Amino acid sequence: MHTTQTTSAVVFAYHNVGVRSIKTLLARGVRIALVVTHEDNPAETIWFESVAELCREHGIPCITPADPDTPELKQRIAALAPDFIFSFYYRHMLPLALLALSRRGAYNLHGSLLPKYRGRVPVNWAVLHGETETGATLHEMAAKPDAGAIIAQTSVPILPDDTAYEVFGKLTVAAEQTLWRALPGLIRGDFSALPNDLSQGSYFGGRKPEDGRIHWEQTAQQVYNLHRAVAPPYPGAFTEQAGRRFVIGKARLYHANLANLPTGLHVVDNVVLGVCGDGRALRITELLLDGQALTASTLQQLLAQ
Repeated sequence: MHTTQTTSAVVFAYHNVGVRSIKTLLARGVRIALVVTHEDNPAETIWFESVAELCREHGIPCITPADPDTPELKQRIAALAPDFIFSFYYRHMLPLALLALSRRGAYNLHGSLLPKYRGRVPVNWAVLHGETETGATLHEMAAKPDAGAIIAQTSVPILPDDTAYEVFGKLTVAAEQTLWRALPGLIRGDFSALPNDLSQGSYFGGRKPEDGRIHWEQTAQQVYNLHRAVAPPYPGAFTEQAGRRFVIGKARLYHANLANLPTGLHVVDNVVLGVCGDGRALRITELLLDGQALTASTLQQLLAQ
């Protein structure tokens, strides 16, 4: 019989979900023998909490290898002989040989309702596709990404104007709830797993900055979904007009019909609009040029040049 006092784990973690999940393990009495995290990328906007800092606060050993698939790391984890290995928003796939070092299983928290949106940046993809809900899934780790049996799930709504950043905030709470509920059963060893039927799901890769380019010939809802999916602190949806690159900071759907105007950016009655292929538009309340917000009158001058 395992008790919470003796349960040990090695944790691979990053981002807010990593921070909240480590706190949840500690609150459930799990002894964390080692945390593996990432060095922050100086080219990335770091808007999230630091796993490394949390480990320093709690005196947990923490390392940042560039690649988790090394003989040194495998040896170190084998020596620790953890009951569990957990992955919480860690960005690399973990090799099977490493997962096998956990005595009682290896589990990952994924930011979607599996089997939908397996793979990278699931929140951004869900918003882009106009989903009305997503969630967090705790599942067994397998050879394929996000493919192991499902232990627990928690869903959250995606409201019509939610940005990916706002949804990610909800998802962080859902991840914490999912792990909090699942841990007692995992620790006792009496839990049931549901099959993760990949034939009913979808897989998506990472997104590149170029994927934020606006195609104004699409419907206003499609363009709005793109804006919501990549709005700041992500790089933002962008368009090139009058020889400049503009990024949408904030916008809402605009319900008047503007089919008389060509697609793209316009200023009408001192309001910045992005007209789309279905004659509807986005009302843009913050438009950025080189990171600075433009007034409607400045934009009008630029578009007239």
